[in-house]
Order: sequence, then structure tokens, then C-alpha cells
Amino acid sequence: MSQPIVDKLDAYWMPFTANRQFKKAPRLLTGADGMYFTDDKGRQVLDGIAGLWCVNAGHNRPKIVEAIQKQAAELDFAPPFQMAHPKAFELAERLVELTPKGLSKVFYTNSGSESVDTALKMAIAYHRVRGEGARTRLIGRERGYHGVNFGGISVGGMVANRKMFGTMLGGVDHIRHTHDPARNAFSVGQPAHGAEFADDLEKLIALHDASTIAAVIVEPVAGSTGVLIPPQGYLQRLREICDKHGILLIFDEVITGFGRTGNPFGAQTFGVTPDLMTVAKGLTNGCVPMGAVFAKQGIYDAFMNGPEHLIEFFHGYTYSAHPLACAAALGTLDTYAEDGLLTRAGEMQDYFAQGVHSLKGEPNVIDVRNIGLVGGIELSPLPGEPAKRAFNVFLDCWEQGVLVRTTGDTVALSPPLIIERAHIDRIIDTVRAALRRAA
Repeated sequence: MSQPIVDKLDAYWMPFTANRQFKKAPRLLTGADGMYFTDDKGRQVLDGIAGLWCVNAGHNRPKIVEAIQKQAAELDFAPPFQMAHPKAFELAERLVELTPKGLSKVFYTNSGSESVDTALKMAIAYHRVRGEGARTRLIGRERGYHGVNFGGISVGGMVANRKMFGTMLGGVDHIRHTHDPARNAFSVGQPAHGAEFADDLEKLIALHDASTIAAVIVEPVAGSTGVLIPPQGYLQRLREICDKHGILLIFDEVITGFGRTGNPFGAQTFGVTPDLMTVAKGLTNGCVPMGAVFAKQGIYDAFMNGPEHLIEFFHGYTYSAHPLACAAALGTLDTYAEDGLLTRAGEMQDYFAQGVHSLKGEPNVIDVRNIGLVGGIELSPLPGEPAKRAFNVFLDCWEQGVLVRTTGDTVALSPPLIIERAHIDRIIDTVRAALRRAA
């Protein structure tokens, strides 16, 4: 196809996009298969970011497509309040076979943002039903990204996502981020230094008192802020402090879930089990919007009191456990299992690490970070123009037929888990050439 598929671009207000720049030179995608998108000019564009951290199994996978098509013809919608359909239960059983031991309950949402707000509400309500209703305070982390609903941006710590939207939720505080380039620049895998950053939580506990704190929420790997890898021992220390003070630990695994770090979940990669865990993205391979919260059995059990006919947890969504989403998720799990994708990042991570770290020494590269099949290449910003250098690299790579992502002045890579070495080589070579042209 040589002509644009749309004549007018005015009506659509695009999310997280420089709208004016985009509409001057649109980047339109019209198809996808395997490792590649097709654009409106018929070019094949290598997907270096799994769509948006979500197409972990690659595009146009037959089992997922067939599952969605069959479900649409069989049962298009089922009300989720006081009703259900079989696939919702089948999927939940399949999912808890993959989760860290103890995370045995599944609550469905429609996105990562909804999963986060659900988990925060669960945490506060859990303490209330146990008689500790004063535990309402939530602790996030600087540079954290937890979606874009008010709960998520309140516990999140990315300034641009917060500054235009008022005062946020009350009773929220933040521990510092773990980025420490002075000690950890160009670390391969988990940095050696920084476990002590977790002790910030003890300072906040001393300030607010543990009896007021419901939960701490962190991403095992902070993705959207530029791929910040947890220092060795850091997550273990957070777990210890939360256990000591009766505080719930929430992992936001919307990005790290479903194979990104070499295990089904980042919790398994790093050897730390949270009390609640949020997922989305890779749950359905990005094909149908869906998210979920995994909860420990004890959290669920705390709500199961009182008369049996009464609702225990006043929360949910019209599209919770949507039949098409459940079908897509089941097809996705089948595909992951058939191709061994939930552990494939572990098999490919050494070669991927060699590739991203080979960019050390290229113009303006000040740090490279990696774990599993996710990498971040941090660039020095153009004076007075933050984020522009990385955006120029993004545009250059697009012109060369490779899709990367930028956040601030970091180029992020998170390719589909089906990636082969030749794909890694092309992505790295394309980024390298773009860095040199941007110098």
C-alpha cells in the first residue's frame, strides 16, 4: 500500500504522543506478523519493543487469533457481577500454576492502570477488615510508573505524569529511586550497589508510624522511567522491612510479567514474593485489553466473613473477565507453553546483553542497563532540550525500519520473546548507526 489509509488526522487526540509532530509525518501501522509490523507504505518494521512491552509471543499468533474468533461467535459478553462464564475460572487456574507460591487468587481488570488501583484498594480494605483501619497510607517510589489513573500517578514518581493533575491522593509518600550511575553505570544485570536504598522505607515508617501504612508498591524493574534494574539484595530488603512492620508489598509486574526477565514473573527471577502482584500487557499478548491482580490466599480469606449473600469487596469493572479477553489469554498461555517463551529470555539474555553493552563508547551513551530481554541505553541530553536526542534516535531507527522506544533520554528495548540473534544484531546495529548520526 503506497498511500496513507486515512485522509484526516485531526479528530484523534493521541495518548503519550507529540501530536503536532506526529501529524506532520504520521507513522501508521497497518499489519503485523511475527517480529515485524507493516506500515502504510508497505515497509517491514522490526519490532524492538514488543508493541509496547506487551506482544511477548510476537504478532499474529494462530492460537490466539483462533481463540478470539471462536469466542466472539460463541459468547460475546457475560456480566461479571453475580454471574460468570467458564473461561474466567479456567484462566485463573492456569495463571496460578505460573505465579510464585502463595499468590493463589486472581482478580480481573482491563489494564495495568486498573490493576494498580485495584491492588491499592485491596491493600487498604484488607487492613480495614482485619481491624487495622488506620493503615491507609501508601508508599511508592520516585521514578515509579504505575499507570495513569489517580491511584497509580499518586504512588508513581514520574514528574511529567503528575504535575498537571492537581494534588493526587492524600496519604502517599515515596522512597527514593535506585538509579546510581556513579557506582553502577554499565552494570550487566543487577547492579552490585544500592541494597541500602531500601532502608528509606524505615525512615518513612519512623516518620509516619507503621500503624498508618497499608502497602508499598514498586516495579521489580522500573521500565517506563528508563529500565532501572534492582540492585542485588534490594527487593529482599524491602520484603524484610514490610514483614517486620506488617505492611503489604505490591509488585507491579505489568512489564516484567510473562517472561520478560527469564521467568514467568520478575518475582521469581529476583527470588522475592510479594503479597499482591499486578499484571496486564503480556497476559493476552496485547491482543485484547486485560489485566489482573494476584493476591495471597490470606488476603482473600480476610474478606470472606459475614453473611454469604453479601458482597465482600465492592470493586470491579463491567469488562472484568471479558470472554474475548479470557479466550485471548488462554490462547496466549498455550502459545507461551508451546514455544517455551516464559523462560526464553533467560536463554537469550547473554547474547542480548552483549549487544546492548557493545553500545558503550558510542557517542553520548552514558549508561547501559539490562536484565532478561529488556535493555536501556541512556544518553546525555542535548543542552536545554531534554529528551530530544533520544527522540531523534527513535525517528532515525524508524526510518531504517526498526521500532524502538524512548523515555526521557533513554532508548528502551524490549523485543518479543521469539527474537533470534539476527534480529538482535539488526536492532543493535541500527541503534548504533543512529547514535552516530545523532552525535
